[in-house]
Amino acid sequence: MKTNLQEKFGKISDFWHPYIIGELNENFVKLAKLNGELVWHSHQDEDEMFVVISGTLMMDFKDGKRIATGPGEILIVPKGVEHFPWTKEGEEVHVMLIEPKSTKHTGETKSSQTIEKLEWI
Repeated sequence: MKTNLQEKFGKISDFWHPYIIGELNENFVKLAKLNGELVWHSHQDEDEMFVVISGTLMMDFKDGKRIATGPGEILIVPKGVEHFPWTKEGEEVHVMLIEPKSTKHTGETKSSQTIEKLEWI
């Protein structure tokens, strides 16, 4: 199945809302536009993989570590690791996520940003 990422990103108008663009074994392939901050959260049973398409994804961890991931780079957050994704002020970041279908958007953390029902684009 061939998918044009730029075309799919063009259909996304909101931030921090992942949309499904494909399935790979027991995983979803998702796209999201990011701007600002999400919430501290973890995924107890799933690793999470971010592929940065454009911009710089910032990720803080409870141990004080901060990782900046740029275009063409990936960041894998191991299951159970609490993390806080954010972007530099005013920067829009485009990411692809590859994660198990069971992965909840913000883990067990609920906030006004939490997406309960995933949608295909």
